[in-house]
Amino acid sequence: MEAAAGRDLELAGPLRDLLPPVDFCCAYGSTLTHARPDGTSMVDYILGVADPLHWHSENMARNPTHYSSWMARRGPEAVTWLADRVGVGVYFNPFVEWGDKRIKYGVVGMKDLVMDVLTWDQFYLSGRLQKPVRVLVDDWDIRKVNTVNLKMATSASLLLLPEEFTEYDLYAKICSLSYMGDLRMLFAEDKDKVKKIVDGSFQPFQLMYRPLIREYISEGILKMSDYRQQKAFKQDCGVSATNELFSSLPCMIQRRLQGRFTSNSREIPTHIPTHTLVPSKEVAAASVRQALRRRVMVSSARQAACGLLASGGVVAARYLGKKMSKAWKSWAF
Repeated sequence: MEAAAGRDLELAGPLRDLLPPVDFCCAYGSTLTHARPDGTSMVDYILGVADPLHWHSENMARNPTHYSSWMARRGPEAVTWLADRVGVGVYFNPFVEWGDKRIKYGVVGMKDLVMDVLTWDQFYLSGRLQKPVRVLVDDWDIRKVNTVNLKMATSASLLLLPEEFTEYDLYAKICSLSYMGDLRMLFAEDKDKVKKIVDGSFQPFQLMYRPLIREYISEGILKMSDYRQQKAFKQDCGVSATNELFSSLPCMIQRRLQGRFTSNSREIPTHIPTHTLVPSKEVAAASVRQALRRRVMVSSARQAACGLLASGGVVAARYLGKKMSKAWKSWAF
């Protein structure tokens, strides 16, 4: 407990001494897991703020070197325009020096953060919050909507998993959702990324998802099925259980099955269907897989373009080179 509190105090250092106030903050990345990070690893932060334009105005006055020279010249209006029109509402500043460490922080409006977590509108930050993070500045609204996010992630993963699976399989599937269709996984990400995240954060995954597992067991959707000396489960793959899981998923997945899915819509729908009849688990799984791959592919491409334009050629090449180096090492046999 004391070690964790000390770690959180250290992680919160940039919030105290470097950056303007925020409404929500979480830290994540390989440096926070039990896996050994390499010496070039950065601590990653997501910062939720009420007014991104105002926040960037204050931050540019405090920390102009955090921005590329051409973005600093154009001002905070250009930053928020780029984040919203090119990216998915998030603006990242990488390679920020903090003491003897480097950090990367992404700034997002609280309304956009809530929308993505609750509806998988972009399935970008919602995917991040399905994995263990260190919350440094908490927000009740984010905490509340993320409980919905975790249940949707569990339901989607159960639809994609076979009838029998282990607890590890479940967390690996949940972890993989936000990488389905991610263009970076083709050349700029560690092929063992999901395994390393789950191996390094297995107990935090348990703290996040065991209450939901117990809920599904009480509803009869899951049963304990101990085998191979691991905690394992057997799920009900019948039509009724499948429809119960599918009906808890975001509208953007249900509408794909209905043929009304619109990939470019960013508005909260006025009507979210409470029940979409799915004929089989296979059909439900295909709908989940297709919807997530498309949404992640679009979001990852948009955010990559945003990062390229925001950072400028030299910084972008440096960041991409670092990611590709790690990826290639993971693919070496």
